[in-house]
Amino acid sequence: MAVATFGGGCFWGVEYFFRQVPGVLNATSGYMGGDDRINRYEEVKQGNSGHAEVVQVEFDEARVSFTELLQVFWSNHNPTSLNRQGGDIGTQYRSVIFFHSKEQKEQAEASKLALARSGKWGLRHIVTEIVPVKQFHRAEEYHQDYIQKNNLPSCHLEY
Repeated sequence: MAVATFGGGCFWGVEYFFRQVPGVLNATSGYMGGDDRINRYEEVKQGNSGHAEVVQVEFDEARVSFTELLQVFWSNHNPTSLNRQGGDIGTQYRSVIFFHSKEQKEQAEASKLALARSGKWGLRHIVTEIVPVKQFHRAEEYHQDYIQKNNLPSCHLEY
């Protein structure tokens, strides 16, 4: 089993999309990248903790590669939108990849460059951060598998 951590706006939608991928064993909503003394939703949503809403993905590398997970990540949020996704605004909604190894860092950087060169986003700059993993704080239980629990189709993404 391997682990990857992604932030692409509200973690409900990010978690939902990763749960659909064959080979993903678990996707857990949480917080990463900020003041580790602050790790509750009520604090993180204020945008002052430095945390991003993230999803930690546990996956079977024999069934799905990190590169394939990167494709899911890039396809399900707007990586050119600084500190926001749709109506969610603040640094807690930033686009970020927290790498767990040198290989993940290299693959994330290569995929970001390939996406930039693809022209998909025109002249807009891809603002996604690629940074070392930090302490993961699991979000409260009501956030886990939120879309499924509440019978929602998915989060609406605006580009």
